Amino acid sequence: MTLKSHDIENIQRDKKDWQSVYRHPLTPAMFLERSRVAYRDVEAVVYGEKRLTYAELWERVHRLANALKNLGLNKGDRVGLLAPNTLMALEAHLAVPLGGWILVPINIRLNSHEIAYILDHAETKVLIIDGSLWLEHVDMLQGRESLLDVITQIDKHYDKDHKNKNQNVQDYEMLISQASISPHPLAVSDEWEPISIHYTSGTTGRPKGVMLHHRGAYLNALSEIIETGMRSEDVYLWTLPMFHAAGWCFPWAVTAVGGKHVLLPKVDPAEIIKYIETEGVTHLSAAPTVLTMLVQYLQEQKAVLPRTVHVITAAAPPSPALLRELEKIGALVTHVYGLTEVYGPFTVNVWRKHWDDLPLDERARLKARQGVPYVGLGEVMVVDTEMNPVPQDGKTMGEVVMRGNGVMLGYYKNEEETEVAFRGGWFHTGDYGVWHEDGYIELMDRKKDIIISGGENISSIEVEKILLEHPAVLEVAVIGVPDERWGEVPRAYVTLKPGAEVTSSELVQFCRERLAHFKCPKDIVFGPLPKTSTGKIQKYVLREEAWRGQEKKIHG
Repeated sequence: MTLKSHDIENIQRDKKDWQSVYRHPLTPAMFLERSRVAYRDVEAVVYGEKRLTYAELWERVHRLANALKNLGLNKGDRVGLLAPNTLMALEAHLAVPLGGWILVPINIRLNSHEIAYILDHAETKVLIIDGSLWLEHVDMLQGRESLLDVITQIDKHYDKDHKNKNQNVQDYEMLISQASISPHPLAVSDEWEPISIHYTSGTTGRPKGVMLHHRGAYLNALSEIIETGMRSEDVYLWTLPMFHAAGWCFPWAVTAVGGKHVLLPKVDPAEIIKYIETEGVTHLSAAPTVLTMLVQYLQEQKAVLPRTVHVITAAAPPSPALLRELEKIGALVTHVYGLTEVYGPFTVNVWRKHWDDLPLDERARLKARQGVPYVGLGEVMVVDTEMNPVPQDGKTMGEVVMRGNGVMLGYYKNEEETEVAFRGGWFHTGDYGVWHEDGYIELMDRKKDIIISGGENISSIEVEKILLEHPAVLEVAVIGVPDERWGEVPRAYVTLKPGAEVTSSELVQFCRERLAHFKCPKDIVFGPLPKTSTGKIQKYVLREEAWRGQEKKIHG
């Protein structure tokens, strides 16, 4: 049947009456509603000795939503979450969006002063805090003007001698058990409403609140399912903190397919192997440093993974050396790339079948690239300073920019920073990379990490990849340090493998045999590296120490 012009006019005239039929906001809050029916008796969560089916998880989530509503929350109010990967954290990711409130997940490794800033800046009304963190931060919680209610595990950790001046303190399990079992209606009317605010690390100043929206979270979760091939029989081990970029949207992705969440509050290689064996883990996400830890543990045990596990890695570019070792222990690796501002991953190194026949070293080199955009999230380009696409020659460096449904709304209460990030109609990542002939992008460095020595650009990542090829090197970070003649020169901070020995001069010579000499580190510092809670190496800590008392120019 062909529509005539007057039919189209009638449709447009009557559109307001029909919208409720064919238009519904995209929100991951609806995933649990389907899984409760489709996978009612399927195990949804394993948390220590506790196990829940999807029907039981649905009941607890709706009770939590009803309890939050009973506390007097209005649509759009902010609900803070300070917890490791626990049942409380997962339920908050499912209940808070359902009620139309905005989740504010907070990094559990922040100090009380930093947490207080986030609570105040977001004007958080309710804080859900794990009992293990309660006493550490109880003094900070007192006197927070906007914070009216605190929810924690009173029975185990709450010290009744600590009286909060402004807040009512609620017991988490009691609050849920006493709340109505009635379904809480979906309170989301616009898919562009914020679903969460995630505060960046704030390495160059106050942390910025990244506002993510329901539509982006929905599409990112579905994209995770497509790109990782996740199905209802799969088991996802929570090695990635949920507070980090909404756990890359896996709280919603795993729930959408009716998979099993195995909650791991603290990363421990022995625990990871145990759960792979006992729960049949099929998927996990982790930064390269966590995977390095796992590889090292298995090498010490002279073992491999009990079964093939699909590993999704990001946060920092994995080196070809690490990717080779992961393949040897039986991991199937998907390399993704993104930032908090794009819900975690935005691009994925889509593997091509004919690459399977290449030598291991070549496969690892190809897999170290950042790839192409996820299905449904948007576009990515590598551009010069005038916003022109750089040649796809694998050599010309430019900034990686993104746009589409997988990009944040902006920074909360920070229009100036939002305008800078969105200039030219694209989100500017601050990452420098190259564009290959086949359309795949490859990161070369963070903008601030590019080393300019005597006018020559040096990619710290390129130098790190070479050093990680040395059999004695476990981890490495390369930064530029002051030099009177060249302005700055590369320095490498190296952690050796247990029992390994190598001298600074030997490592420098190793580099000089494989790199242009001006790119090689002028000195080596041995020792442990500072890291974030997700295992990402904090180069800014090393840089601040190296440049203390001198002016460090941020390039670009």
